[in-house]
Amino acid sequence: MDVVALGESMVTFRPAGPGRLADVSSFDRGIGGAESNVLCALAAAGHTTRWVSRVGADGFGDHLVETIGRYGVDTSAVGRDPHRPTGIYFRTADDRDTDAHEVVYYRAGSAASAMARGSVDEDALGSGRVLHLSGITPALSADCLDLVRHLCTRRPDRAARAPLISFDVNHRPALWQDAAAGPDVLLHLARGADLVFVGEDEAAAAWGVTGGPDALRAALPEPATLVVKQGGRGATVFRHGEDPVFQPALHVDVVAPVGAGDAFAAGFLSATLRGLSSAHRLRHGHLMAAAALTVPGDLARPPARAHADRLAALDDTAWETLRLGPGWTANAPETTGAEEEVRTP
Repeated sequence: MDVVALGESMVTFRPAGPGRLADVSSFDRGIGGAESNVLCALAAAGHTTRWVSRVGADGFGDHLVETIGRYGVDTSAVGRDPHRPTGIYFRTADDRDTDAHEVVYYRAGSAASAMARGSVDEDALGSGRVLHLSGITPALSADCLDLVRHLCTRRPDRAARAPLISFDVNHRPALWQDAAAGPDVLLHLARGADLVFVGEDEAAAAWGVTGGPDALRAALPEPATLVVKQGGRGATVFRHGEDPVFQPALHVDVVAPVGAGDAFAAGFLSATLRGLSSAHRLRHGHLMAAAALTVPGDLARPPARAHADRLAALDDTAWETLRLGPGWTANAPETTGAEEEVRTP
């Protein structure tokens, strides 16, 4: 396997129209989960992926396993719990950045929250070139925290063995029973990973680290690779033995600001698996995020590899003036010299 990920996925219910949850009468069903989002995007981009998790022995669990499997993700290591339900959540159709946005989770006591050492397939967890984790899972329960802490613990032999440990901080204060303890736990886990994704905004909120990417690298010197996401400005990557590299984000006609962080991680991981340069890893992250931003849901069709490579190879001026809108991943130019289908300012 190229990438294995551990984490909870839930069935999502999004209103068929705008308005308060109290006023909505019908919902469209989908799926959501940071780790499975990454896997689905990677599978759609041609990588082999495996999801390790637990779901309830119920219809919602069936829906998650079947839907994620249809993306090409291996679900053979997903356990079924006859005593606990599959997590679900409801959200409004409004932009997540507005005060009108509502999210209601029904995940307490879920099958995934009972994941623990011994209750998940640890052979499957070690079966990929990369093991991708996030800060959401350790917030679910003490057993989940113990499991992720075990996976992120640095050992003398880890540098010589697979997999590379990828960790997306994903600070979600509302998930932690002890919200004050969450930031310290996440910092410890990040220090044990090989590749870390973290946003400037969440680092400021969780750890009080301000001052830009350099300040974050000073706070997290241990990971071989640290990716600092800087919102609409772009992202910076630090790799041991190299100078930091910054790449600006793309101009995007945003349809919905959901799933972009997971898609960015998928794009960066895809380019990492291919051994591309730091700059191209960031650009592939931005391109995959642009695909997610230009569709209504969390998951989007990624650009074909040849198309993404062509865009990632643009000179700096062309990259910085590129503008991507809905449908851009489906309309790749047929020849290298063809005019891009996207609009530029």
